[in-house]
Amino acid sequence: MSKSSTALAHQFDDMQQQFEAASVGMWVFLATEVMFFGGLFAGYAAYRSKYPAAFAEGSHHLDVWLGGINTAVLIASSLTMALAVHSAQLGKRRALVLFLILTMLLGSVFLGIKYVEYSEKWHHHLVPGPHFQYEGPPQVELFLSFYFAMTGMHALHMVVGVGLMLVLLGLALRGRFSPDYYTPVEMGGLYWHFVDIIWIFLFPLLYLIGRHQ
Repeated sequence: MSKSSTALAHQFDDMQQQFEAASVGMWVFLATEVMFFGGLFAGYAAYRSKYPAAFAEGSHHLDVWLGGINTAVLIASSLTMALAVHSAQLGKRRALVLFLILTMLLGSVFLGIKYVEYSEKWHHHLVPGPHFQYEGPPQVELFLSFYFAMTGMHALHMVVGVGLMLVLLGLALRGRFSPDYYTPVEMGGLYWHFVDIIWIFLFPLLYLIGRHQ
């Protein structure tokens, strides 16, 4: 019995129908995620237009170099994820395993750098809440609230993504994928690219305000 036949769920007629159903399901899920992040982006845009000076001042307390490094890390992870999907399509098991590991490692690097950023904010009492200390416009705390909410939710999605890569890695090591069946890898790739794209929007919106001045 072939791997593709064992991977075919009973409710589908063939692998193509199963793949199309999985694709539709993933795109619907990502659409709900877009609406979720869209609410955060809309709130951010509204308050940024109301308090532009305070938001620009708050942005200068973010480390643009660490944010830039994280941007490069995620762009690299999108490449390794795309190569993982390509390897799965060609049935190259070793390459698939390698690129999944690299993607997972890059995601972990991103989270590690984010931890460093959060630690610095905590050390300087710039975490919104009862211990927040800042001599300046009070709306800076509002900016930092958006910063932690938006980047925190993004980091949570990245944690889920790394966990997903770990599951895919385990399946790949057991030889569960082939040129006829690589749906989980491709769906995982869609999720990973979505998380990366969200950061591409977050970086300039949060880190680069007023940097041209």
